[in-house]
Amino acid sequence: MASYTQLPSGNWRVQVRRKHRYVAETFRRRKDGEEWAPDMECNIDRSGSPKPRAAVKAKTFGDIIDLHVEDMHEVGRPPRRSKAAVLEALKEDLGSTKLPRLNRERLIEYGRKRAKEGAGPATLAIDISFIRTVATHAAASRHRGFCRRGSPGTRGAEVFGSRWKV
Repeated sequence: MASYTQLPSGNWRVQVRRKHRYVAETFRRRKDGEEWAPDMECNIDRSGSPKPRAAVKAKTFGDIIDLHVEDMHEVGRPPRRSKAAVLEALKEDLGSTKLPRLNRERLIEYGRKRAKEGAGPATLAIDISFIRTVATHAAASRHRGFCRRGSPGTRGAEVFGSRWKV
């Protein structure tokens, strides 16, 4: 049985206790927690181990871009023309990159490639900003396990083992 607790931040903590196993996650929306909890209960019943379902689904950066856009549509705020265009370009350039390979060096390589194509500093800042938005969304929503928030003293998002300072 799952229990749902709203935190002072407005997020929801969902706890599942089953067969002497305990697993908890924090979600921005209660609905996400309500979708997650039955999956964890089934995983515990089948294998005895709760395993995040998102870890199975998203394998590439393109996958988490798709999940981000899907969530935006779900809450009634689909990306507008500019954001949609940037996300499509990111998906084309970085979409096939496996999540463990998306690190600082890969992002620097991407920035240099874009600069050679003629992108200016503002354009590169927008690209990096959207990469950070998608990664932060993945951390904050049901797609946890791909990126984590930085430590309390930093403003960056720790993504796939490397830290972005903003």
